[in-house]
Amino acid sequence: MRYSTGAMQILFLHPNFPAQFRHLAVALAKDKRHRVVFGTTRREGQLPKVDKAIYQPSRQARPQTHPYIRNLENAVLQAQAVYRLAEQLKFRGFIPDVVYGHSGWGPTLLIKDIFSQAKLLCYFEWFYHARGSDADFDPNEPLTADDQARIRLKNTPILIDLYSCDCGLSPTYWQRQQFPPEYHGKITVRHDGIDTAFFRPKPGAKLVLPSLNLDLSQAEEIVTYVARGMEPYRGFPQFMEAAVLIQQRHPNCHIVVVGEDRVAYGRAAPEGKTYKQLMLEKLPLDLSRLHFTGSLPYPQYLQVLQASSVHVYLTRPFVLSWSMLEAMATGCLVVASDTPPVTEVIQDGINGLLVNFFSPTEIAERVDEVLDHPQRLDAVRAKARKTIRAHYDLTKLLPQHLQWLNKPMNAIRLAG
Repeated sequence: MRYSTGAMQILFLHPNFPAQFRHLAVALAKDKRHRVVFGTTRREGQLPKVDKAIYQPSRQARPQTHPYIRNLENAVLQAQAVYRLAEQLKFRGFIPDVVYGHSGWGPTLLIKDIFSQAKLLCYFEWFYHARGSDADFDPNEPLTADDQARIRLKNTPILIDLYSCDCGLSPTYWQRQQFPPEYHGKITVRHDGIDTAFFRPKPGAKLVLPSLNLDLSQAEEIVTYVARGMEPYRGFPQFMEAAVLIQQRHPNCHIVVVGEDRVAYGRAAPEGKTYKQLMLEKLPLDLSRLHFTGSLPYPQYLQVLQASSVHVYLTRPFVLSWSMLEAMATGCLVVASDTPPVTEVIQDGINGLLVNFFSPTEIAERVDEVLDHPQRLDAVRAKARKTIRAHYDLTKLLPQHLQWLNKPMNAIRLAG
């Protein structure tokens, strides 16, 4: 099906590939009238009929750069690299009608100077605040004056994009709420979309991952946790403390943690250790029933979700993870933190269970509630999937994304 109304040359920009633009880029590239180019620093991976264009910043921010503006220097270096890439694209005859890039990293900063006639669309994922969201959420991590100044200035490249772009998009209302109110009129709220045909329940599913030598086919109780990194931003320490209680109360329960032993968001662990190392050293966990898989390919990740008895998702007031929505689409019983990004989607006792982010005891008790009465909450599982299909389904959102992207092009055609 073709959703757009005319031929288009479009340039996607994101340091990672394909990131939030996977489905949109593939859908556009299926239409032979369009030419789709994706500018990125990531050499790995390909998308069908999408031309990949690699750019590389000449260096990283120097150590002697003032710490408040190292993020800005890296953004400028990204923008400079994209400018050089744009000159090459022009030489090869590619001049985009639309440029769609992720704001904050920097690649979109100079687009209006490079391609002055192009419409600039920005994906606005997060606007930083020292107070009232993620940064001051944990009372055990008080902010210094330097922290507050650094956080304020971290918004500099985002503010330039807000000024320069023709329109923008945020995936949730909570995330748009973080941006200055005077720019809300420029920002449409629309989630990237969840593939509910892929992420779907499989009654009786067993978890067997031969590549990891992991066979939990005999396990009747599996608690799952998924995050890009094992970090306080996603409640990893609290989950590990809850895992101790869960293992004590459920001697046959296995716990599966999917994600890398790193920090994707927030501060690194002290003394050069990882949070995983700290938790394993600190807590009396039964390692024979605790399984760390690392990052998984999507088919194996799906197996984890389909076999899950309870899925735990914890987050500070920050960007909402795709994984929570994917778990809901798969029919998981999600025990999630009672924080604003979560409560935009989950109602306690309706399509999931909410807990105090900081309370391992409460997390464990709500997991107990599910494991002790596995059939009683089937309606909650069903409602979780129904929520995703109603509001976050890729098949509904992708056409809307394409219409939104084509809107500035229609404006050009009407003006012409």
